[in-house]
Amino acid sequence: MSDAKGYGFKITVIGDGAVGKTSLIKKYTQGSFQNEYIATLGTQFSKYEEFIDGEKVELYLWDIAGQDSFDALRQRFYTGSSGAIIVFSHAPDQSQSFDHVTKWLGDLKKHCGNIPIVLFGNKVDLVDDGELSSDTDIPVSDSKVKQFAKDNRFIGYYKTSALTGQGVTDAFKALVRKLYMIAKISSFS
Repeated sequence: MSDAKGYGFKITVIGDGAVGKTSLIKKYTQGSFQNEYIATLGTQFSKYEEFIDGEKVELYLWDIAGQDSFDALRQRFYTGSSGAIIVFSHAPDQSQSFDHVTKWLGDLKKHCGNIPIVLFGNKVDLVDDGELSSDTDIPVSDSKVKQFAKDNRFIGYYKTSALTGQGVTDAFKALVRKLYMIAKISSFS
């Protein structure tokens, strides 16, 4: 999608409901964080400009609702995705969200083919603060997530916090840089 104005990429952001997808996008694009949870209904769309190697890159971030009730609708929003972000939560009470990453990955591969994907392990601030309430609330081990990311050829796995900003910019930029490099290489073909 190269033109005189630069490059443009549609990035789909998916994962279970309430894992922080909207908050991560707001932190990256606006530098802000909203405390109260408001469920995404269907999809939300954000546009953001980034510069890579002096060239303008337009990002179209599609924040797709993670609740099961949006399954049928969600498939339509995958169309045209250049890359994707799958988000799960490290919060002790949401550790099952990592178990669903396989489902999200399957959806992406089915509807988008082989696109670059980054894995975000969000809400690490809740683990760092020692908010583990019991032995049953043990978060997903780092080594398990890293191995999963490697086995499934994610561009990378980033521990993020939409609250503190930890890892957010680095994670988004890793995907944007990969998309930019793919576009540059294909423009020479």
